[in-house]
Parts: sequence; structure tokens; C-alpha cells
Amino acid sequence: MAAVLPYRDINVHSSPSHYAFSSPSSPSAPTLVVDRPSGDLRLHDGKLLGSKRVTSIAGILGMIKLRLDKYVIVITKAQPMGRIKGHMIYKVISTDFLPLRERPLHDPDEDTYLNLLKGLLKTSPLYFSYSFDITNSFQRQAHLDPATPLWKRADDRFFWNKFVQSDLVDFRGGLGGGFGHRHSAGQQPEVDPYILPVMYGMLEIKNTSIKGNPLTFILITRRSRLKAGTRYFSRGIDENGNVSNFNETEQIVILNDNASGGMGGFAGNGSAQNGTVGGNAGKEVQVLAYVQTRGSVPVYWAEVNTLKYTPKLQIRGVESAVTSAKKHFGEQIRLYGDNWMVNLVNQKGREQRVKEAYEQMVNILVNSPIENVEGDRITSEKFHLIEASQAQTNFDRLHYIYFDFHNETKGLRWERAKLLLNQLEEPLLKHGYFRGVDMPGDTGRVEVRRHQTAVVRTNCMDCLDRTNVVQSMLGRYILSRMLIDLGILHEGESAEDDVAFEFLFRNMWADNADVVSKSYSGTGALKTDFTRLGIRTKKGALQDFNNSATRYLRNNFADGPRQDAFDLFLGTYLPSDSGIGSGLLFADRRPLFIQAIPYILAASLFLVFVGSFTSRESAATVWPFRLLMFICLGLAAACLNFILANGTLFVNWPKLNKLPWALESYQEAMTKFSHNPVIAPMVATSTRHERGKSDARLGYLEEGKKRIE
Repeated sequence: MAAVLPYRDINVHSSPSHYAFSSPSSPSAPTLVVDRPSGDLRLHDGKLLGSKRVTSIAGILGMIKLRLDKYVIVITKAQPMGRIKGHMIYKVISTDFLPLRERPLHDPDEDTYLNLLKGLLKTSPLYFSYSFDITNSFQRQAHLDPATPLWKRADDRFFWNKFVQSDLVDFRGGLGGGFGHRHSAGQQPEVDPYILPVMYGMLEIKNTSIKGNPLTFILITRRSRLKAGTRYFSRGIDENGNVSNFNETEQIVILNDNASGGMGGFAGNGSAQNGTVGGNAGKEVQVLAYVQTRGSVPVYWAEVNTLKYTPKLQIRGVESAVTSAKKHFGEQIRLYGDNWMVNLVNQKGREQRVKEAYEQMVNILVNSPIENVEGDRITSEKFHLIEASQAQTNFDRLHYIYFDFHNETKGLRWERAKLLLNQLEEPLLKHGYFRGVDMPGDTGRVEVRRHQTAVVRTNCMDCLDRTNVVQSMLGRYILSRMLIDLGILHEGESAEDDVAFEFLFRNMWADNADVVSKSYSGTGALKTDFTRLGIRTKKGALQDFNNSATRYLRNNFADGPRQDAFDLFLGTYLPSDSGIGSGLLFADRRPLFIQAIPYILAASLFLVFVGSFTSRESAATVWPFRLLMFICLGLAAACLNFILANGTLFVNWPKLNKLPWALESYQEAMTKFSHNPVIAPMVATSTRHERGKSDARLGYLEEGKKRIE
């Protein structure tokens, strides 16, 4: 049975009563109709009359209901990125929102919602394929039925647009509910080709060679949609066992398949998948793949922004997070096998509490834990190992390794990270990597020669810079083992001996570091000059300073809206249409006195700056002007001191899903003001003011709503 694949070409027709989506390459297939303005879905045989063609699109990203309207999100432009076994992979370049109302309604909240979503999609690295499942590793794909529709095979964690596709998925399953579905009960398999799974992450495909042996080298990082967010607003674990910044990185080598990597014709019928298109005649198409993961420390913890360079760290629960941690590691063991958990946080200073919380959690989970601490002349705790004394429960497949990365590699001695590799070498060799060979004459089927039976789960505080160094090191080691097992390299040789390939390898892993870092922290990774070149440079140091400064500014003043955008797109916040006209969700509800402080600071500094460079006549009286300058300087100093002393009040927090520690911090500051005889009256008299809130501004909405409906 042939696989049901998404349509590669979709025409959009529009009329005042509906949107119609049809594939010109499949004229016999039914048209998907979205009724306006209700959002009801139905299938229609043949063409609909009374509608005009608007555009051609690359796919339907999904549908989302906001406060006043519902929108169909379509992919208007996609860029080919290369091939995996003949299947073209695309990157989303641009999207568009099609409103269901013919005369769209507007209010400040609706416009903010739209701007958040458009900004998120514009900056998100989104990838898809019409004929290949990029959400699943090759090992998981080998055990799936290739005849199953592509969206049904997709890994739920990495099906990034799963929420916005829920209307189509529900319609496909014959389910009602949602936003006014009106269709016949029962399954609707004709909808399958309209459902396109999209992955968020990094993907690079390169045709290369090692010692004259041609191969395709691929690096894929898949970011989980569960507990996704920004650096300081998404930490630790949630009650469902999902951790922040969880990414799965797969390093792939494909041999004897010239259909991979190139940008030539599309192969969607599977003929390229078994090596018959462009492959090396008489040689098996082999796939070798190795998977690593990264994710936040699985306890309840947070970092509270205070405008200081390092936020205030809170361990909010270890024992209370045990149930969540069991859910997390239960899933990880089911998916990957044994978990080798590499912890790279600092053993001293503010990060020490995170390290100790993680170790406390591991001691709770494993049976009769045995701990082993190893030190050297550099640090008293180079390694800290925790394992079960004997395997009795599923959680005894957890193996904890703490490595004092900071002290061991201090002074740019990155080669000392290989101490960790030496510690992991035995389990890496034991648990191996995936190796599969395409079955001749059996489209899409793979003969599995070897399974990867464990995963290395690496973390630091952010799961970014230190984690990138370790993951690329493990990737290089496993790649060398693959090539030795294939006979391309001899025992004792390494892939890095090939200078040209080593340059490519370094740059792909550095690109991966930048993408993962930008998705979470807002900037590229640090120290990527060393990753790319093997040395530290002045330009790289300057870039790190720029990235660090940008991270500080973004994490304090720009990540709130970005977190809101994630919550909105991924469905962790659902806009309500109730209470329209009663208030604005994004209004600044801080007391007017607090809101005014930054403006007073800016105005004072401006007056001082202008006064310093303004020429004056020699006969002019100077002292009044100097007095004003001193007053402005004093006012600026007082405002700056107030802002730094009450930093949490000036952080741009998420406004949709309020963070408990943000609310606690705000309440703590306001309580402190209530006992201040100078500030208390000003705060009390201004608490009723909400900047931007005006019921009069919403009056036209109800009128417009009645006019349209």
C-alpha cells in the first residue's frame, strides 16, 4: 500500500463565504473547504463555484482562534535545503494569516496576538518534507509502517504545529467540538494530505567524503514543543514530566546513495529510498545514525530576573518533583533505553544548588544508589557518579555523571573535556549506534543491523554552550567508530585526521550550537570561534561580549513577548473572547509612579547631555543652569538606584501565562513600598491607573461585531 503523503502544491480560492484548498496535481481529490466566518470544515467533490484563485501555497501550517477571529496559517514560501535518501527537505521562509471574517475586527489585544505570532514564525527555523518524516530518528522510523499517513507517524514531541493542526486532525478523526465543526461523523481519510507536520530546529545536509570515500553527512536537531520557551522564563520540569529546552540531536551518515544531499528532482514515490535512483550499483545503501539529547535539570527550579547580570536562583522543589521526574525519565528510558545523564553545571557558587538538587533527585529515583567521587589537583570533585547498586526497577537504567567542566577546561584547555569522553567510552561502545540497510524491492523498509540502546543526556544551566562542546565531542568520537566499523578508517584513526572533513564537521556543529542557542536565549552560542577554528580569536571574544550583552538585554526586556508567542502558538494559552471591552490583556498594570521612573531617568540624562554641549554667552548667569544640571544628575542617580534596587518591577515578564515567581517577586516589592513613608502614598494613589486601558477605545468593537454577524 502506497504511503499517503501531503500535497506538494495547493491552490487557495477565496470567496466571502469560504476558503477552498485543492491540489492541481490531484484533480480527483476532494477540495478542503473552510467556511467563513464560522470556521466549519468540510470536503467538497470537484471545484467550488463562486470563488476566485488567490494564490498557491506550499502547505497549510494550521488554524488558530484568537480573541475576535480565527485564522488559517499558510506557508507561502519554502526553500529546498537538500535531500535525505532522495526526499527533499524544505525550510519555511514565509507564512500568511488568512482571516475568516471578510471584514476583520481589530482591537489592541487581537493585533498584539497577531504580531506575536507573525514575529515568532518569521524568526523560527521550521522544516518539513512532503515525503520523509524528519520528526523521527532513523531508528524510530525503522519500526514504523511507511504506509501510515505522514502526520500520524510524526513524533508528538517534535510535531511543532500539532496544536494549530488540531482542527484538521479532529476533522480527520470525525470529531466535533472546537470552533463549530459541521461535518458528517466518521473518519475523513481524504484530509490526510492536507495535514503537514513541521519540525522546529536545525537541519544541514552535506555531500562530502572521508579519505576519498563519498558519503552524506547530516545533522538534525529537533526541539520539543512541550514546555518550550525562553531562557529565564522556562526552566526545569513541569507536572507532566516535560523539561525546558529539550532537544534531540541526530548525527547521520549515509553511504552508497547519491540521491541524498543533492538538490535535483523530487523523489516522492520511494524509488530513491532503496537506492535505485543515483545510487552506487551493487552496493547497499547504508544509514548510520547516533542520537543525543539535552534538557533542563528535572526538578522544580527557576531564575528570577532582577536586572542583575545573574538572576536570583530558586530551587522550588525536589521531592515535590519526583512524580514529574518519574514521568520524564520513564518516557526517556522507553524511547532511548539506558540514560547516561551528564551534568556540567558548576560545583560551587550559585549553580551548586542546581547540581545538588539534581543529585538528590537521582538518589531518590535509583535503587540503593552507589556514589563515587573522584578528584584531582585541579578540583576535588572532577567526577561524581551515581548508579544503582543492582538493577531492580526501570529507573535503575539511569546513570548519573557529574563533570566539573568549568574547572577542568579553565584557561581554554578544551582538550581536557576528553576526560569525560574517557569516562563514557565503555557505555558508548556497549550501547552503540543505529545501523540500517535498505531492503531491495521493498519500498521504505529497512533491515536493522544494529540498534542504539542508550542515550547520553547532557545539560548545563542553559543546555547551550558547555553542552554544545560535549555533544560535538561525542559526535566526533561516534563518527570515528562508525567509520572504523565500516572499514573506512583503521583502528586508532579519527575522522578529524581528514582536515577538509574536520572543517565541515566543526562548522555544522557550530551552526547547530547557534540555532539551539538563538531559539532559547535569543543569541548565537558563545565560544563558537573555538568550535569552528579550534582556537580562540579576538574577533570571537568580541562576538562573545556582544552575544552576552545582547542576551542580557533580550532576556530582561524582550523575552516576555517571545514567551507569550510560544504559549500562544503551542496552545498553552488559549485566548478568550469573553469580556471584550472590559480591559486590555497587555495593558501595563503597574502603578503610574513605577511606570514613570524610566521616563524620568531618560529625560534627566537627556537634559544633562544637552546642557553639557550647549554653548552659553560669557555674560550669561551660570549658577541657575548648573543648579538644574545638578538636580537632573541627582534625579537620574535616584531613578537608576530605584530601578536597580527593584529590578523585577522593570523586567518585561510574560503576560499570558503568569509565572508564579514573577508574581511573588512583584508582590514582595509592592509590600516593601507599603512600608516606605515616601513611596507608599505615590504608589497607593496610582494603583488604579492602567496604562492603555480605556473602555471607550473598545466601544466600536461591539458595534462592528453586530454589523458582521
